Amino acid sequence: MTEKTTRIVQSKENNTFRKLSIQVGLNGLSFCVLDTISNKILAFEKVSFKTPSTPYLMLKELKTIINLKNDIGSDFSEVVVIHKNNMFSLVPKPLFNTEELPNYLKFNAKIMATDLIAFDEIPNQEIVNVYVPYTNINNYIFDIFGEFEFKHSGTVLINTLLNQARISSEPICYVQVSEKEMEMMVVTEKKLIFYNQFEFKTKEDFLYYLLFSFEQLQMDPEKIQLKLFGTIEERDPIYNLCHQYVKQVSVFVPHTSSFPLDELENDAIDFSILSAL
Repeated sequence: MTEKTTRIVQSKENNTFRKLSIQVGLNGLSFCVLDTISNKILAFEKVSFKTPSTPYLMLKELKTIINLKNDIGSDFSEVVVIHKNNMFSLVPKPLFNTEELPNYLKFNAKIMATDLIAFDEIPNQEIVNVYVPYTNINNYIFDIFGEFEFKHSGTVLINTLLNQARISSEPICYVQVSEKEMEMMVVTEKKLIFYNQFEFKTKEDFLYYLLFSFEQLQMDPEKIQLKLFGTIEERDPIYNLCHQYVKQVSVFVPHTSSFPLDELENDAIDFSILSAL
Protein backbone atom coordinates (compact mmCIF):
# COMPACT_ATOMS: atom_id res chain seq x y z
CA MET A 1 0.00 0.00 0.00
CA THR A 2 1.21 3.48 -0.83
CA GLU A 3 0.27 7.08 -0.22
CA LYS A 4 0.96 9.54 -3.00
CA THR A 5 1.47 13.30 -2.88
CA THR A 6 1.79 15.25 -6.12
CA ARG A 7 2.14 18.97 -6.62
CA ILE A 8 2.71 20.99 -9.78
CA VAL A 9 4.32 24.30 -8.93
CA GLN A 10 4.58 25.50 -12.50
CA SER A 11 3.53 23.99 -15.82
CA LYS A 12 6.33 22.05 -17.42
CA GLU A 13 7.76 22.57 -20.87
CA ASN A 14 9.55 20.13 -23.13
CA ASN A 15 13.12 21.32 -22.97
CA THR A 16 16.51 20.01 -21.94
CA PHE A 17 17.12 22.55 -19.19
CA ARG A 18 15.42 20.51 -16.51
CA LYS A 19 17.09 18.58 -13.74
CA LEU A 20 15.54 15.52 -12.11
CA SER A 21 16.30 14.48 -8.54
CA ILE A 22 15.04 11.09 -7.30
CA GLN A 23 15.32 9.74 -3.75
CA VAL A 24 14.80 6.00 -3.31
CA GLY A 25 14.34 4.16 -0.03
CA LEU A 26 12.44 1.22 1.40
CA ASN A 27 9.95 3.58 3.04
CA GLY A 28 9.16 5.61 -0.07
CA LEU A 29 10.19 7.45 -3.22
CA SER A 30 10.48 11.18 -3.96
CA PHE A 31 10.89 13.06 -7.23
CA CYS A 32 11.64 16.71 -7.94
CA VAL A 33 12.01 18.54 -11.27
CA LEU A 34 13.93 21.81 -11.50
CA ASP A 35 14.02 24.29 -14.37
CA THR A 36 17.70 25.24 -14.35
CA ILE A 37 17.10 28.43 -16.36
CA SER A 38 14.43 30.03 -14.19
CA ASN A 39 15.62 28.14 -11.07
CA LYS A 40 12.02 27.15 -10.36
CA ILE A 41 10.69 23.82 -9.17
CA LEU A 42 8.28 22.58 -11.85
CA ALA A 43 6.88 19.56 -10.06
CA PHE A 44 7.45 17.15 -7.25
CA GLU A 45 5.94 13.86 -6.24
CA LYS A 46 6.25 11.68 -3.17
CA VAL A 47 5.17 8.08 -2.64
CA SER A 48 5.15 6.74 0.94
CA PHE A 49 4.94 3.00 1.58
CA LYS A 50 2.59 1.86 4.35
CA THR A 51 5.08 -0.84 5.30
CA PRO A 52 8.80 -1.12 4.44
CA SER A 53 9.23 -2.33 0.88
CA THR A 54 11.90 -4.44 -0.84
CA PRO A 55 14.31 -3.37 -3.60
CA TYR A 56 12.24 -5.41 -6.08
CA LEU A 57 8.90 -3.79 -5.17
CA MET A 58 10.55 -0.37 -4.94
CA LEU A 59 11.76 -0.75 -8.54
CA LYS A 60 8.30 -1.86 -9.62
CA GLU A 61 6.77 1.29 -8.12
CA LEU A 62 9.49 3.45 -9.69
CA LYS A 63 8.84 1.96 -13.13
CA THR A 64 5.12 2.66 -12.78
CA ILE A 65 5.73 6.32 -11.98
CA ILE A 66 8.40 6.86 -14.63
CA ASN A 67 6.34 5.12 -17.33
CA LEU A 68 3.30 7.26 -16.56
CA LYS A 69 5.48 10.39 -16.80
CA ASN A 70 2.66 12.39 -15.19
CA ASP A 71 4.32 15.47 -13.77
CA ILE A 72 7.87 14.19 -14.07
CA GLY A 73 8.43 14.14 -17.82
CA SER A 74 11.30 12.62 -19.74
CA ASP A 75 13.71 15.30 -21.03
CA PHE A 76 16.44 16.24 -18.57
CA SER A 77 19.86 17.81 -18.78
CA GLU A 78 20.86 16.10 -15.54
CA VAL A 79 19.57 13.26 -13.36
CA VAL A 80 20.58 12.66 -9.72
CA VAL A 81 19.58 9.62 -7.66
CA ILE A 82 19.80 9.65 -3.86
CA HIS A 83 19.96 6.28 -2.12
CA LYS A 84 18.47 6.39 1.37
CA ASN A 85 19.32 3.35 3.47
CA ASN A 86 21.24 2.30 6.58
CA MET A 87 23.80 0.24 4.65
CA PHE A 88 26.61 2.73 5.06
CA SER A 89 29.70 3.47 7.11
CA LEU A 90 31.66 6.70 7.59
CA VAL A 91 35.40 6.14 7.23
CA PRO A 92 38.22 8.61 8.09
CA LYS A 93 39.89 9.46 4.81
CA PRO A 94 43.45 8.67 6.04
CA LEU A 95 42.27 5.10 6.73
CA PHE A 96 40.30 4.71 3.51
CA ASN A 97 41.35 2.12 0.95
CA THR A 98 39.24 1.32 -2.12
CA GLU A 99 40.30 -2.34 -1.91
CA GLU A 100 38.74 -2.68 1.56
CA LEU A 101 35.20 -1.48 0.83
CA PRO A 102 33.38 -4.65 2.04
CA ASN A 103 35.31 -4.61 5.32
CA TYR A 104 33.97 -1.16 6.18
CA LEU A 105 30.40 -2.44 6.02
CA LYS A 106 30.48 -6.03 7.22
CA PHE A 107 29.93 -5.22 10.91
CA ASN A 108 26.88 -2.99 10.54
CA ALA A 109 25.18 -4.09 7.30
CA LYS A 110 24.19 -7.36 5.68
CA ILE A 111 26.06 -7.45 2.40
CA MET A 112 26.47 -10.14 -0.23
CA ALA A 113 29.48 -10.91 -2.39
CA THR A 114 27.55 -9.68 -5.44
CA ASP A 115 26.62 -6.31 -3.92
CA LEU A 116 28.03 -3.21 -5.56
CA ILE A 117 29.68 -0.96 -2.97
CA ALA A 118 30.10 2.73 -3.70
CA PHE A 119 31.54 5.68 -1.81
CA ASP A 120 31.18 9.45 -1.61
CA GLU A 121 33.81 11.84 -0.33
CA ILE A 122 32.45 14.47 2.06
CA PRO A 123 34.15 17.78 1.25
CA ASN A 124 36.26 19.53 3.90
CA GLN A 125 35.73 16.76 6.46
CA GLU A 126 38.34 14.11 5.55
CA ILE A 127 35.49 11.57 5.66
CA VAL A 128 34.39 8.99 3.10
CA ASN A 129 30.84 7.58 3.13
CA VAL A 130 30.94 3.93 2.03
CA TYR A 131 27.53 2.48 1.16
CA VAL A 132 25.50 -0.04 -0.85
CA PRO A 133 23.34 1.63 -3.52
CA TYR A 134 20.28 -0.08 -4.93
CA THR A 135 21.86 -1.59 -8.04
CA ASN A 136 18.55 -2.51 -9.66
CA ILE A 137 17.46 1.13 -9.39
CA ASN A 138 20.73 2.41 -10.85
CA ASN A 139 20.53 -0.04 -13.75
CA TYR A 140 16.98 1.02 -14.58
CA ILE A 141 17.74 4.75 -14.38
CA PHE A 142 20.74 4.26 -16.68
CA ASP A 143 18.60 2.35 -19.20
CA ILE A 144 16.00 5.15 -19.22
CA PHE A 145 18.09 8.33 -18.94
CA GLY A 146 21.67 7.34 -19.72
CA GLU A 147 24.50 8.72 -17.58
CA PHE A 148 23.49 10.08 -14.19
CA GLU A 149 24.93 10.91 -10.77
CA PHE A 150 24.12 9.00 -7.61
CA LYS A 151 24.99 9.47 -3.96
CA HIS A 152 23.92 8.47 -0.47
CA SER A 153 21.35 10.55 1.42
CA GLY A 154 23.77 10.91 4.33
CA THR A 155 26.32 12.55 2.04
CA VAL A 156 23.75 15.10 0.88
CA LEU A 157 22.52 15.90 4.38
CA ILE A 158 25.96 16.16 5.99
CA ASN A 159 27.46 18.32 3.27
CA THR A 160 24.49 20.70 3.07
CA LEU A 161 24.03 21.20 6.81
CA LEU A 162 27.74 21.66 7.47
CA ASN A 163 27.84 24.43 4.88
CA GLN A 164 25.24 26.42 6.78
CA ALA A 165 26.17 25.52 10.36
CA ARG A 166 27.50 28.38 12.44
CA ILE A 167 30.76 27.96 14.29
CA SER A 168 29.85 27.16 17.87
CA SER A 169 31.85 25.78 20.77
CA GLU A 170 28.72 23.99 21.98
CA PRO A 171 27.60 20.92 20.02
CA ILE A 172 24.58 21.16 17.72
CA CYS A 173 22.40 18.15 16.96
CA TYR A 174 20.33 18.23 13.77
CA VAL A 175 17.56 15.67 13.32
CA GLN A 176 15.56 15.34 10.11
CA VAL A 177 12.24 13.78 11.07
CA SER A 178 10.00 11.80 8.74
CA GLU A 179 7.05 9.55 9.46
CA LYS A 180 9.15 6.46 10.20
CA GLU A 181 12.78 7.60 10.14
CA MET A 182 15.13 10.03 11.82
CA GLU A 183 18.46 11.18 10.42
CA MET A 184 20.66 12.50 13.18
CA MET A 185 23.96 14.37 12.98
CA VAL A 186 26.01 16.18 15.61
CA VAL A 187 28.37 19.04 14.77
CA THR A 188 30.90 20.93 16.85
CA GLU A 189 32.75 23.92 15.39
CA LYS A 190 31.63 22.87 11.90
CA LYS A 191 33.19 19.43 12.32
CA LEU A 192 31.08 16.30 12.01
CA ILE A 193 31.02 14.30 15.24
CA PHE A 194 28.24 11.83 14.52
CA TYR A 195 25.77 10.78 11.82
CA ASN A 196 23.29 7.91 11.79
CA GLN A 197 19.80 6.88 10.70
CA PHE A 198 17.17 5.19 12.86
CA GLU A 199 13.70 3.81 12.21
CA PHE A 200 11.14 4.47 14.93
CA LYS A 201 7.49 3.65 15.60
CA THR A 202 6.71 5.75 18.66
CA LYS A 203 7.85 9.05 20.13
CA GLU A 204 9.49 7.04 22.93
CA ASP A 205 11.58 5.20 20.31
CA PHE A 206 12.65 8.56 18.93
CA LEU A 207 13.69 9.80 22.36
CA TYR A 208 15.56 6.58 23.12
CA TYR A 209 17.74 6.82 20.00
CA LEU A 210 18.37 10.48 20.67
CA LEU A 211 19.39 10.17 24.32
CA PHE A 212 21.33 6.94 23.80
CA SER A 213 23.37 8.66 21.06
CA PHE A 214 24.04 11.60 23.39
CA GLU A 215 25.19 9.19 26.08
CA GLN A 216 27.58 7.36 23.75
CA LEU A 217 28.97 10.70 22.57
CA GLN A 218 29.23 11.92 26.18
CA MET A 219 27.08 14.92 25.27
CA ASP A 220 25.25 16.82 28.00
CA PRO A 221 21.51 17.28 27.15
CA GLU A 222 21.67 20.51 29.15
CA LYS A 223 24.23 22.02 26.78
CA ILE A 224 23.63 20.58 23.34
CA GLN A 225 21.36 22.45 20.92
CA LEU A 226 18.73 20.18 19.37
CA LYS A 227 17.41 21.41 16.02
CA LEU A 228 14.52 19.40 14.58
CA PHE A 229 13.27 19.73 11.01
CA GLY A 230 11.21 17.85 8.47
CA THR A 231 7.72 16.61 9.34
CA ILE A 232 7.63 18.19 12.78
CA GLU A 233 6.36 21.39 14.37
CA GLU A 234 6.46 22.94 17.80
CA ARG A 235 4.12 21.24 20.27
CA ASP A 236 4.13 18.00 18.27
CA PRO A 237 4.29 14.95 20.60
CA ILE A 238 7.91 14.27 19.63
CA TYR A 239 8.89 17.90 20.16
CA ASN A 240 7.18 18.06 23.57
CA LEU A 241 8.81 14.82 24.73
CA CYS A 242 12.27 15.94 23.64
CA HIS A 243 11.77 19.23 25.47
CA GLN A 244 11.35 17.33 28.74
CA TYR A 245 14.87 15.89 28.47
CA VAL A 246 16.83 18.35 26.33
CA LYS A 247 17.07 21.96 27.47
CA GLN A 248 17.58 23.70 24.11
CA VAL A 249 15.09 22.42 21.50
CA SER A 250 13.89 24.30 18.43
CA VAL A 251 12.28 23.64 15.07
CA PHE A 252 14.92 24.38 12.48
CA VAL A 253 14.10 25.64 8.98
CA PRO A 254 17.13 24.73 6.86
CA HIS A 255 17.92 26.38 3.54
CA THR A 256 19.42 24.76 0.51
CA SER A 257 21.66 26.82 -1.75
CA SER A 258 18.66 27.96 -3.79
CA PHE A 259 15.41 27.00 -2.10
CA PRO A 260 14.20 28.15 1.33
CA LEU A 261 12.34 25.17 2.73
CA ASP A 262 9.76 27.33 4.49
CA GLU A 263 8.41 28.39 1.08
CA LEU A 264 7.45 24.81 0.26
CA GLU A 265 5.22 22.18 1.83
CA ASN A 266 7.48 20.42 4.31
CA ASP A 267 5.44 17.24 4.38
CA ALA A 268 5.42 16.93 0.59
CA ILE A 269 9.08 17.42 -0.29
CA ASP A 270 12.07 16.74 1.89
CA PHE A 271 15.29 18.57 2.45
CA SER A 272 17.64 15.94 0.97
CA ILE A 273 16.02 15.85 -2.46
CA LEU A 274 16.04 19.67 -2.65
CA SER A 275 19.67 19.80 -1.58
CA ALA A 276 20.69 17.51 -4.45
CA LEU A 277 19.33 19.89 -7.09
